[in-house]
Amino acid sequence: MKKKILVLPGDGVGPEICGATLPILERIKVPVELIYGEIGWECWKKNGDPIPSDTWEKIKISDAILLGAITSKGEEEAQKELAPHLKDKRLNYVSPIIQLRQKLGLFANIRPFRYISGPFEPFRGCVICENTEGLHAGMDFRSVPEHIASWLKHPNIEKYGPEEAAWSVQLQTKCGLERLFKSAFSYAKTHALSRVTFANKSNIMRESGQFAEEIFEKVSVHFPDIEAEIHDVDVVALWLVKKPRRFGVIVAENMLGDILSNVAAGVMGGLGLAPSANIGEDIAYFEPVHESAACVAGQGKTNPAAMFYTISLLLEYLNFKDEARSLSDHVDQLIRSEKILTYDLGGVSSTKDFANNIIDTIEINQKTCISSVITIGDELLSGQYLNTNLQSLSKQLEEKNIRVRKQFVCADSLKQISETIIQCLDQDDLIIISGGLGPTSDDKTRDAVAIAVQRPLIHHEIVWETVQSQLKRLGIQANKANSRQALFPKNATVLDNLGGTAPGFHLRCGRSCIVVLPGPPTQANPLLARYLEHFQGHQLLPKHQYAWTLIGISESEIANWVDEHLADHLFESHFLWKSPYVIVQLVSLSAAPLSKIAKENFEKRFRKYLVGAEITTAQKKLAPIASIQFSSQDPNLLKYLQKEVDLNKGENKLQIEANININPSIEEVYQQTENLGRIKMDIKINRKKSYFIEFPYTLPLLKDVLIEYASWTILQHIHNEKSCKK
Repeated sequence: MKKKILVLPGDGVGPEICGATLPILERIKVPVELIYGEIGWECWKKNGDPIPSDTWEKIKISDAILLGAITSKGEEEAQKELAPHLKDKRLNYVSPIIQLRQKLGLFANIRPFRYISGPFEPFRGCVICENTEGLHAGMDFRSVPEHIASWLKHPNIEKYGPEEAAWSVQLQTKCGLERLFKSAFSYAKTHALSRVTFANKSNIMRESGQFAEEIFEKVSVHFPDIEAEIHDVDVVALWLVKKPRRFGVIVAENMLGDILSNVAAGVMGGLGLAPSANIGEDIAYFEPVHESAACVAGQGKTNPAAMFYTISLLLEYLNFKDEARSLSDHVDQLIRSEKILTYDLGGVSSTKDFANNIIDTIEINQKTCISSVITIGDELLSGQYLNTNLQSLSKQLEEKNIRVRKQFVCADSLKQISETIIQCLDQDDLIIISGGLGPTSDDKTRDAVAIAVQRPLIHHEIVWETVQSQLKRLGIQANKANSRQALFPKNATVLDNLGGTAPGFHLRCGRSCIVVLPGPPTQANPLLARYLEHFQGHQLLPKHQYAWTLIGISESEIANWVDEHLADHLFESHFLWKSPYVIVQLVSLSAAPLSKIAKENFEKRFRKYLVGAEITTAQKKLAPIASIQFSSQDPNLLKYLQKEVDLNKGENKLQIEANININPSIEEVYQQTENLGRIKMDIKINRKKSYFIEFPYTLPLLKDVLIEYASWTILQHIHNEKSCKK
């Protein structure tokens, strides 16, 4: 039987967000039925009630409610915006959020927070607020009536009188607090969180604060496996920013909890990532934490991630746990890839761009494995040695279809290395570290890894015996410093180094596998290759890649066409200017290949510039098929060309004579003060056919530009000759 979900798009960006994200439910094929209702500011303006009676009837037959966004304003503005025929009816505006929470008994506002990306240790927790009591109970008043003034006294009231005062009631009851605290501990137990923190302010709210703390302590006794603690709310806020990892569940009165949950949202990346659930005994409603943001409604700037995460919470509530986890993981992966990000996360992608990518790729059970590469050494930062490891290790990973997200180069600094590792934890499936495993004082890597994963270093006697044996074969006497090479973080697996005395190691921390390799490339590369042979931490996503090499056209002209004509295809586009070529690459973001017609349209549009449907050069294309004899009236030009002639010699090839002259001449080019210019080239092939081309050059790359344009022209000649014979 299908579960019924009542969708209430609401105000501002609500309809836009719902429209962009809800197709995910059909795509993942969960047995749910969507019904729609109205709620929000427009309902108030037209009907004098932000929740129409029809919506309440639909709530009665629903299993859960999904809310887009709500605009809520003060009483004075609410009266001003009422329809004319309703203004004399003395209607009172009550926020639809408060109505839902109180009438449906939704006593717990659950706002999970967790690490998604950024320079933090991985963290996971939840803020749970009381919904129906506290300062959000709706007991908020303007002016102090006479029957209240008898006990509500303050010297400031007397100055302007009771009419110029406002007051609120923070109601807390044993009933409300008991069920709140029980739900907090139950949530911690269900979600494997080891601590519940009650954020309070009992040094100010002496009676109500002490009352709540006594109830919290009594409830905690029934959950002996979960640590219970009480802290001032300002201390909790500070720790949330500095060390969010220390928290599990934070429980608080609504006003304090509301503030803390927004702090937690900021730590995890912003309100654009923050979901929420409002839970009662019989039903629950779910909404992203962000506001209705009417000022940007319809502009495609709102991050739909919060709604996707909210839908994930809703699916978990309806017991579709696998689908909930899959959706949440998929959104995480897209954000961590940093390829498609909305404005709030520092990108330029629209609401639909982000949402469509999630919807179009969610069916793929496999996922791309993401990695970062960290190389260690002051000598790399100073440029004293070429950092070949960054290239070779990254190349190995890409060949295994493991995408390299970032590369880092760290100094021999314990703090810098450990913080870089922490920055990658839980964000990357694989963290590859190279260097700093030697026995000297500047070898800090093993200690930095131990700090990052919070594990002690353990001595491995068998490894130490192997290290001593290897040193002996090299004629080196082992000393105490060498024994450091037998220290590894607890539960690490040693990677034997057959080419040196510094073994590597690997270990898992959260969702990340950390692989630590020695620095010398002759040792690092074989160790990584051996590790990757057995790496089971990911499933390979079929990766469709396309590449073209073009000449005689600007990259911006190609990019404009690709952006316009291939916008609906789920591919990353890359444009590399490698003079005189533009290399265009398309890499799939899904399992679907580029359509045949799209590929044909690209090659048809750029046929006159196309060197090959791969990464190549005209020289490489020409070498297997033709031997070229160059001649020129310019002896300096001939020297440039002649160096390439030997590469083209061979039997069973086309024999081609190419007389090439340029204007300005080589001598004139070098006499010019500018490094940039254009050259006209006259090419006569086999003393018959002449070609005239003009192209730009930069002086440092002049030689490459000349030979490649000459080779490209000869290739075109050969192609034309074959076409004529057909």
